[in-house]
Amino acid sequence: MTTVVITGIGLVCSLGASVEDIWQKLIASYSGIKLHQPFPELGRLPLSLIGKQPAQVRTLTQQVVSSVLRDAGLVPPLPNCGVVIGSSRSHQASWEKMARQMYLRSGREEERESAGITEYPDSLFSGHSPIAWLDNLPHMNAIAAARQIGATGVVLAPMAACATGIWAIAQAALLIQSGQCQQVIAGAVEAPITPLSITGFQQIGALAKTGAYPFDRQREGLVLGEGAAVFVLESAESALQRQAKIYGQILGCGLTADAYHVTSIEPEGRSAIAAVKQCLLHSHLNKSHIDYIHAHGTATLQNDRVESSVIQRLFTQSVAVSSTKGATGHTLGASGAVGIAFTLMALKHQILPPCVGLKQPEFDLDLVKTARESQIQHALCFSFGFGGQNAVVALSQY
Repeated sequence: MTTVVITGIGLVCSLGASVEDIWQKLIASYSGIKLHQPFPELGRLPLSLIGKQPAQVRTLTQQVVSSVLRDAGLVPPLPNCGVVIGSSRSHQASWEKMARQMYLRSGREEERESAGITEYPDSLFSGHSPIAWLDNLPHMNAIAAARQIGATGVVLAPMAACATGIWAIAQAALLIQSGQCQQVIAGAVEAPITPLSITGFQQIGALAKTGAYPFDRQREGLVLGEGAAVFVLESAESALQRQAKIYGQILGCGLTADAYHVTSIEPEGRSAIAAVKQCLLHSHLNKSHIDYIHAHGTATLQNDRVESSVIQRLFTQSVAVSSTKGATGHTLGASGAVGIAFTLMALKHQILPPCVGLKQPEFDLDLVKTARESQIQHALCFSFGFGGQNAVVALSQY
């Protein structure tokens, strides 16, 4: 079977825009979560913003794709390079803006005035052509990345809730193993700070009031975060031929679904356990090989409890575990890809990243409270998304 390696990392989140800078802040237990009020009608709440105002998914994609090309030493055009870039929300912010404009245009004059809107362009997207809405369809983010690098081959845009990032990597690895591509740019991008996302998570009681504290007794819920992580995947043969640096190797993936509930996790974690076992089987590993688990760890009551149970049932207490969402917030569809970036850095530097925000662990796991040196050869990344989407990837040193 073709060996799939990672030769480039592009990463941006509230901790910074360079993978090394972000890594240094993470191991210093810095958090990018702060109180913000981007929408006056929604009040102040903890968010993990990259800038002072909510980011646009298009801008983040351009930035992270340019970054990963530089890191991998690739120069466009790359016609034979595949593109697999997912997002759970994609251009949702643009659609919310469009819906708001449509509502206000059809409303009473006083409603328009109270909203501060006095001009109504013919296009719902001011300054663009009437068909500009086509550029905001969910898959167009991946198409834009393909245009950016001049890729004319396979383009995929997976959407699998919070499991999107790992699903994208799994799809990209299969493209290389099947011989369809020698190189694939893959990952996920998320800009979820919108009124609808915030209100929706508030209504189901998932949002924290002060911060994100994964696996802590006092955890309150998740904190929404912006972020993007994109990688260059290629065959080891291709990487060695062009003398590229290699961050690590993708050994295998496990992908399952709960078929249980639209938001709640199946309480016994059966499908999550199946995903881990599937990943280990495909990776030719057993449980004793795993040195570190980058957990999904959303800091919600239900996720952390079920995920901890899954880990306890499958692994010994000696395996190190951490979630980095206390530092970055929950970047939803991008979170699995962000976790892969941190796990690759852990493999590179032989340092376990901390579970930022954790003070009083609730669970009997080897939770990493502060960064520490450790021998790391094999690691797993977990992602568990709404709708019961379970994704696990195994990474190792090459």
